[in-house]
Amino acid sequence: MRTPAFLPLLIALLLPLYSLGQPARELARKPDPKRPLLVVETSCGECKFGLPGEGCDVAVRLPKDDGTTQALYVDGVAIDEYGHPHDANGFCLTVHKAEVQGDVVDGRFKASYFNLLPLEKAAPAGKSGTESR
Repeated sequence: MRTPAFLPLLIALLLPLYSLGQPARELARKPDPKRPLLVVETSCGECKFGLPGEGCDVAVRLPKDDGTTQALYVDGVAIDEYGHPHDANGFCLTVHKAEVQGDVVDGRFKASYFNLLPLEKAAPAGKSGTESR
């Protein structure tokens, strides 16, 4: 069976469109030892940090020079990479901690490294571990 003559043309036209949906860069597997590693809060920008938007997207709270924090959307991390965002511990319902590196560009955090840390489990009420039996 012969390949239709238009098939190479079709592939040449569709291949660039396929690449538009791909991430521009991969996140580093390890932090860059030459850059500061920040531990920040991360969650859904709309649901937990009050950022404007029309859908659920990952955001971080970065420290500012005056001691406050600023919430910014994150580029390089998808909201569903760590499970469904509306699960019990999903980004839309829970604020997590993450180790991050990256740059703020045009009001967004361009992540070069993003490591979601395990959720801290709170001790049950009255069980502080310092009580005698």
